[in-house]
Amino acid sequence: MEPLSVGVLGCGTISDAYFSSDDQFDCFEITACADLDSERSAAKADEYRITSYDTESLLESDVEAVVNLTPPSVHAQTCEQLLDAGKHVYVEKPLAATVKDAKEIVSMADESDLLVGSAPDTFLGAGLQTCRSIIDSGRIGEPIGATAIWTSSGHESWHPNPDFYYAEGGGPLFDMGPYYVTALVSLLGSASRVTGSVKQTFSKRTITSEPRNGEEFDVEVPTHETGIIEFENGTIANLLMSFDVNGGSSLPEPTFEIYGTEGTLQLPDPNHFEGPVRVRDSNSDDFEAVELTHEYTAGRGAGVADLAYAINGDWEQRTSANLAYHVLTVLSGIRAASDEGKHVQIENDCERPEPLPPAFPGR
Repeated sequence: MEPLSVGVLGCGTISDAYFSSDDQFDCFEITACADLDSERSAAKADEYRITSYDTESLLESDVEAVVNLTPPSVHAQTCEQLLDAGKHVYVEKPLAATVKDAKEIVSMADESDLLVGSAPDTFLGAGLQTCRSIIDSGRIGEPIGATAIWTSSGHESWHPNPDFYYAEGGGPLFDMGPYYVTALVSLLGSASRVTGSVKQTFSKRTITSEPRNGEEFDVEVPTHETGIIEFENGTIANLLMSFDVNGGSSLPEPTFEIYGTEGTLQLPDPNHFEGPVRVRDSNSDDFEAVELTHEYTAGRGAGVADLAYAINGDWEQRTSANLAYHVLTVLSGIRAASDEGKHVQIENDCERPEPLPPAFPGR
């Protein structure tokens, strides 16, 4: 197949991971970029030897797909502009800032016969695909429960422009939650209902990273968020995501486990593509490291490759908009449950993504 021509919209901190990713794949080639900051776009274009456009020119260009790295608050607007321009889209997580906007993106893609993919794509990595093999083989028996914990003191200590993590579409549940919930849905299937409690501990945050050290900004979203997710297969997961843990934790970083009738599966960090993966069987005293069953550990870009293969027509897309829409519904449901003091039913389900061939990105 001819490589899919890809542009990048948004040249911020995460963009380098995507610009360098097409070296890992033959199925797509990043040929262009755009950013509201024309100097930043030009700098990335020079560094990666591609063409720099303004946003309107990128929409009018001949690229077939666009990786959308704009802030979450404008994901819906930019995705709709790209679809209107006839481009396939791969968008960073979350798919949109609201469930309503995400549903509109899915509907618009379906009506235009275009594909939308969404991060995270880390569940395509060797670590979590190995976990899928373990669960599907029955080694830990029937899944009963899961624990997913990620805590920090906030992104203002390291990110040069952390404001958007605390604006609409942000917060720890929408920022880090997609890694964990996407992994759980890929392993366990659709969620059926959720509940939870969330809070905003500080109404303002102070940046301690450069170049804006000392600058204060407003917080618009919850920053300490807990949830319970019930899956259609009966598994119950506990979720904790926080930007407010200033004293650190004695728990392993991160804590991510699935408990089954015959054993416990210790999952790797779902923000990464590799292991380690460990299993403790019901008759064992210790966790045993499991050899990875899959190959891909090279980082972001797997989801763009997944999109490219699906556009080619002989590949089932794993990082689909439907999956991201379901995950966003789960995350939004936890916040709604906290506001309303009740369980929230998850009305939109999704197909559990098929496992990858062990040799991916080879096919």
